[in-house]
Amino acid sequence: MEVLYEDNHLVLVNKTAGEIVQGDKTGDTALSELVAEYIRKKYQKPGDAFIGVIHRLDRPVSGLVAFARTSKALSRMNALFRDRKVEKVYWALVEGKPDASSGTLVHFLHKNEAKNKSFAGKVAGDGLLRCELDFKVLVSTDNYSLLEIRPGSGRHHQIRVQLSSSGWPIRGDVKYGAKRGNDDRSICLHARSLTFQHPVKQEPLCVTAPLPSNAAWKPLAPWPAYFS
Repeated sequence: MEVLYEDNHLVLVNKTAGEIVQGDKTGDTALSELVAEYIRKKYQKPGDAFIGVIHRLDRPVSGLVAFARTSKALSRMNALFRDRKVEKVYWALVEGKPDASSGTLVHFLHKNEAKNKSFAGKVAGDGLLRCELDFKVLVSTDNYSLLEIRPGSGRHHQIRVQLSSSGWPIRGDVKYGAKRGNDDRSICLHARSLTFQHPVKQEPLCVTAPLPSNAAWKPLAPWPAYFS
C-alpha cells in the first residue's frame, strides 16, 4: 500500500486497480481495512483504528483515495465533497483521439440498477441526470490518447460512460465499449489528484498519485515523465 499523504486527520493512498475501497458482499479485503491496520501498527494503537471512508473509486480504477482518521475530519471532508469544494483530476487512456484538444462533454445519464451500468444521451428527460466533464488531450499515439479529466459531478460511472458515448472508450473498459480487456482486469482510468482546503488545518492541500507502471499503461512508455 502506497501512502502519499498522512497527518493526524487524513490518510491519502494510491489505490491499486482491483482493490475495493470499502467492504462489500465479495468479502474481499478492503483498502479501508488495510489503512486501518497500517495506522494501528504504525502508532501501536490498541484495538481497531478509526478510518472513515470519504469517497470511493470503482474496483477496476486506480489512483488517489482519501480516508479520515477522526470523525471530525470525516464530517468536514464529506461537506467539502458535497459542496463541490474538492478539485478532482483524473487521467484516462482512451481509444482514439478527440478532434479538439480540449472541451466540455454534457450528457444526461440513466443508471440501470440490474446491470450496474449507466447509459448516456444528449437529450434531457424525466429521470435523467445531467452531468458534465472537462477534458484536455495530454498526448496521443496512433491508437490511444491520454486525457486529463475534470468531472463536474460524481454520477455513477460518469467518466466511463461519457467518454464511451463520445467515441473514446477507456482502454480495457469492455463494459463501456473497449475493444478488449486488460489482462489484470483493470481499466486505464486513474484518479490523479485531489486539491482542497484541509478540513482542520485550514490550508490548501494538493496530493498527486503517480500512474501505475503495469502493462495496461504501456502505450505511454515513450513518455516516462507521465509516470512520476
